[in-house]
Amino acid sequence: MKILSRKFYARNPKTVAIELLGKVIVRKVGNKKLSGMIVETEAYYGDKDPASRAYKGKKKYNSVMWDLPGKLFIYMVHGYWLLNIVAHEKDSAGVVLIRALEPLDGVDEMIKNRRVENIRSLTNGPGKLTKAMQIDKKLNGLDVTKRNSELTVVKSGFRPKNIARSYRIGVTKDLPEKLRFYLKGNNFVSR
Repeated sequence: MKILSRKFYARNPKTVAIELLGKVIVRKVGNKKLSGMIVETEAYYGDKDPASRAYKGKKKYNSVMWDLPGKLFIYMVHGYWLLNIVAHEKDSAGVVLIRALEPLDGVDEMIKNRRVENIRSLTNGPGKLTKAMQIDKKLNGLDVTKRNSELTVVKSGFRPKNIARSYRIGVTKDLPEKLRFYLKGNNFVSR
């Protein structure tokens, strides 16, 4: 499977968020492989986006948002790590939040990590998927465009047809545009 290049992420976060649907995240943990198809995303922009971690400018904790597209930005909300991939055009900031995955490889390992029995609730939320796939702050800044990376995003043969959109979830101030994208009817989409 072909790893997505830096060029893929060096575009408008909205475009990247839409086009990540149907792609597969591959996580290597030792000799184990965990993977899942991306079924839900949200786009976030720079300092003009009131819901973005970049809204109040560049700080130490969020500086990766201005870094090379294709790097991971991982931060904690309500005790859960959230997986974001840096995506922006030149001289900008932005990320795509991965909100939900459809589990593919390593499901038994993911179940152990999450301690759940219902596969539908395994990765159907941003905090759930990071716990299932053993993603935490140690991966912050990791380049997902490199072949030897612990986490990559690869093309799949799946072509999404029913892409739905809504306003982003859990934000108090939002842009007047629907920036959450998901595969309509997929059992692993959050909420």
